[in-house]
Amino acid sequence: MFAQKWNKNVPALKSEYAEVNGIRLHYVSAGQGKPILFLHGFPEFWYCWKDQLVDFANDYTALALDMRGYNLSSKPADVEDYQIDFLVEDLRAFIAQLGYKKLILVGHDWGGAVAWAFASHYPEYLKKLIIINAPHPGIYERELTTNPDQQQVSQYLLVFRSPKAEKILSENSYARLFIAMLGNGSRFEMTREDRKMYARAWSQSGALTGGLNHYRASPYQPPALEGEGYPTEHRIINPEQFQVNVPTLVIWGEKDTILLPGNLEGLQEYVPDLTIERIPDGSHWIIHEQPERINFLIRSFI
Repeated sequence: MFAQKWNKNVPALKSEYAEVNGIRLHYVSAGQGKPILFLHGFPEFWYCWKDQLVDFANDYTALALDMRGYNLSSKPADVEDYQIDFLVEDLRAFIAQLGYKKLILVGHDWGGAVAWAFASHYPEYLKKLIIINAPHPGIYERELTTNPDQQQVSQYLLVFRSPKAEKILSENSYARLFIAMLGNGSRFEMTREDRKMYARAWSQSGALTGGLNHYRASPYQPPALEGEGYPTEHRIINPEQFQVNVPTLVIWGEKDTILLPGNLEGLQEYVPDLTIERIPDGSHWIIHEQPERINFLIRSFI
């Protein structure tokens, strides 16, 4: 049983493991009923969904993964082991091992990227798809190629892919990671317990490298701006591989400073059954800033 220090008056959270796809995935579950699965992004882990686990445990089996490379899940050494095909297969094998035929899938940030890819490859597994501030791969490729503003705000990707990333992000007790989550327009009020939980997760052996390897294995990177000093090779993906034929809700905090609203333009061309909910006062970290609103929007959709 997971020690619920952050709130004693919540449904029981179970800390469990699944052996899938040649690795061990850690996940937390709560409640009983039809399954709803939550996927986190960088630099987070299952804990970012704590408010959703508590709420949806009332009438669902709510599950939150530690993605490959993060916190208590396995951390393969090779960058190639973090390609999107492996991440999608992790998810398929996890769902199959738990015996679910269909479920509701929710993803934020990198978790949303995996959810988009999963929905395009395995739509038969999904009842509904919910994406929170995570661009569709076809749209994101377009924005990185043609939108100077998105190119400018995406230069951090080159840092994350560099050999210096671990040193830069771990300095001064992970100061830059905390700044990334609490700055740039964020209204995320992180408690002392939150800070302890995140620092503990980032301190797991190999966890910071595992999270960064998602970026290093990704085909998405902006062209380097003059004077940035990071070599880059811009690669093009085939967006036709990412048609999504699942009823989809996209929730978007419009004050996101790293994923700009242009990532919503033309999305219906890839996702015929699409609902978009824009949150004007929400940042990239909207799941922390307005958890009750996020829960309401998800429930209204499903």
